[in-house]
Amino acid sequence: MLGLSGRRAARLLFCTLLIGAGSAAAQDKAPAAPTDKLYTVVDGYKVDSKTMDGFRAWRAAACDRCHGANQEGLVGPPLIESMKTLSKEEFVKTVRDGRLEKGMVSFSTSKTVMDNMDNLYAYLKGRSNGDIKRAKVEELKQ
Repeated sequence: MLGLSGRRAARLLFCTLLIGAGSAAAQDKAPAAPTDKLYTVVDGYKVDSKTMDGFRAWRAAACDRCHGANQEGLVGPPLIESMKTLSKEEFVKTVRDGRLEKGMVSFSTSKTVMDNMDNLYAYLKGRSNGDIKRAKVEELKQ
């Protein structure tokens, strides 16, 4: 039978082997690919259901009145360009709180917009990135 120090040594050896095995296994695995894509688009206008909900929120809030039907700007800035540099946090703050000094109203009381903030962001990023080729999209049938 192992003495007290023998048991400690055995535990230490066991833990060391476990840690080493875990490290080796972790090194053998390739890094996981991100599964949370912002949007999916096919043929330049067919989008996943969440991005479609973002487009619907865009239409319901009548964002085109200021930003143009193609997001190229009217009295409001062209979102095709703005979304290239605007962080998601800045986007959310702007939509939620507005920029009254620039004529942007708050959408904090719009349930449709607030419930679809991520989807609206995805739709506009897809437009800005050039992946969504036209403003009017259709839902991708899978």
